[in-house]
Amino acid sequence: MHLRSRTLLALAAVVLASLAGASAASACGNGGYSYAGIASSAPAYGIGALITPLPAFNVLSGHVAGWVGVGGPRQGPGGTDEWLQVGFSGFPQFNGSSLYYELMLPNGLPRYHQIATGLPIGKPARVAVLEMRHRANYWRVWVNGSPASKPIRLPGSHGRWAPIATAESWDGGTGGTCNGFLYRFHQVSIARVPGGGWRPLAGGSTISSPSTRIARNTSKGSFIAAEGDDALRTLASFIP
Repeated sequence: MHLRSRTLLALAAVVLASLAGASAASACGNGGYSYAGIASSAPAYGIGALITPLPAFNVLSGHVAGWVGVGGPRQGPGGTDEWLQVGFSGFPQFNGSSLYYELMLPNGLPRYHQIATGLPIGKPARVAVLEMRHRANYWRVWVNGSPASKPIRLPGSHGRWAPIATAESWDGGTGGTCNGFLYRFHQVSIARVPGGGWRPLAGGSTISSPSTRIARNTSKGSFIAAEGDDALRTLASFIP
């Protein structure tokens, strides 16, 4: 099982084009995908955040997710697809949230790795992807300060990718179903050097869709991402 996420390069296009042509009346995003988050303005060697799924989820079809990651479609060698992301996911057929990471290697297929499932809404986790010290192009997934993957070789990634922290929704191919999500991203940080050197993600570009909204607290390196009527009504009661 995988999220069928177009992920990071698609998100860069969202930032640049603001989902041109997408209609809130006919769909919740571009091609059934909608996003709400922050993209770094420069390459880094990792990204991490404390992510909390908050009440007001309503997953009708497809999936929702809140994640941090690097890479994307056409970001690998020779324009191949290559990415790594980690975070929470939610599906219509499951209660609560799951922790996962997703890996796309050049000329392969996306691989969804489940870390934990059945987690209650409101339970946070500190997640990160980080290039390894003294091992260029090798990355690991981290959850709550512990490695959650083996070293992963991502060819051509060293010093090239600008990280992203975002929530996303996919409508399951229905062409208009709007899922609901509410994720808090706290202490969003990027790595200055392989292996660490963490600093807050300042500035960056806002990722948005016609149906999504974020509330950001730059001084705390935090934001809340929302989609859906219940989530948007609830947004004002939560402090980023």
